[in-house]
Amino acid sequence: MKIKQLAGIVAGVALVLSACGDDGAENADTATTPPTTADETVLTAPDTIVASTLPPPTSAPDTTAAPTTAPTTEAVATTAPPADTEPPAEDPAGAPQAIISLSPTATKMLYAIGAGPQVLAVDDFSNYPEEAAAKMQGLSGFEPNVEAIAGLEPDLVVTDGTNPDLLTQLDTLGIAHWEGPAATTFDDVYAQIEQLGAATGHVAEAAGLVAEMQSEVAMVKEDLPVLDEPLTYYHELDATLFSVTSSTFIGAVYAEMGLVNIADAVGDTPFPQLNAEYIIDQNPDLIFLACTKYCGETAETLAARPGWGELDAVSNGGVIEMDDDIASRWGPRIVDYLRIAGNAVGRVAAGVTTG
Repeated sequence: MKIKQLAGIVAGVALVLSACGDDGAENADTATTPPTTADETVLTAPDTIVASTLPPPTSAPDTTAAPTTAPTTEAVATTAPPADTEPPAEDPAGAPQAIISLSPTATKMLYAIGAGPQVLAVDDFSNYPEEAAAKMQGLSGFEPNVEAIAGLEPDLVVTDGTNPDLLTQLDTLGIAHWEGPAATTFDDVYAQIEQLGAATGHVAEAAGLVAEMQSEVAMVKEDLPVLDEPLTYYHELDATLFSVTSSTFIGAVYAEMGLVNIADAVGDTPFPQLNAEYIIDQNPDLIFLACTKYCGETAETLAARPGWGELDAVSNGGVIEMDDDIASRWGPRIVDYLRIAGNAVGRVAAGVTTG
């Protein structure tokens, strides 16, 4: 399928531009820039979301977590449609049947809307679902090899849009492509799901998934306790204390629950590196650990840090061990993340401990 064909499928669907982030060190300055990773992005160039935020230096990256600018191509519209814009009609006959996904976030979206059988190959960080992981063929989303990609003869390549050289090469070869940069809001996530549905012939499935996600998000928010003062939180990307601000997608997830981010006051970067003294002084009600699988951080290891054992989050059971991949990507599983965080808010607000 040529680029102009794909443009016909996705005409009128918006590509949303955004970016997301990572973690930091105990004695570091509070506003240094996080190190570059090979990843979300997701959120990001890890999962081309979820965005999502840039994964920590030691975690499996989503190569879409930290796009610079979102390059435009014939295959993707560049202006956002009104919220009530209907997706284009399905065109199963022209849908791509040999898709390569170089974005873990987009991979999850493709399988969630029923386009999994059309996926030919995925990058080496697309580890979910298991069916997708079985299609890893040594492709890198961070440093893509256009010869290896073209050798598989795809009719659509899905990327996070952070590698303009790749997009130019794909254009030269006449290979259609779709870009899904890191999300910063749930609306961005919904838009990308609908775009992929249009691009792959699964418009109805994509619309159904978006509706289901919207309903679940609403239910989580309805179940949250009404508080006189909002709870504060610290999102830790790794043990070097890099965090995220509310301008990132994962920060927007917490904002949906009315939480106050202690990292918002430390600088103008979305991914500030805090220091232990600042965190202890802020004494957050909740601490979300987003590098448990790849860094081995737990509530116990955090409590063992000098001075951290007296934090309210530690004594009140407010240290929450999250799934690294979901935290750094903005795919459909972000609703599960929101639910876990919402349960933690309710538990801490009620004064219930887990230990």
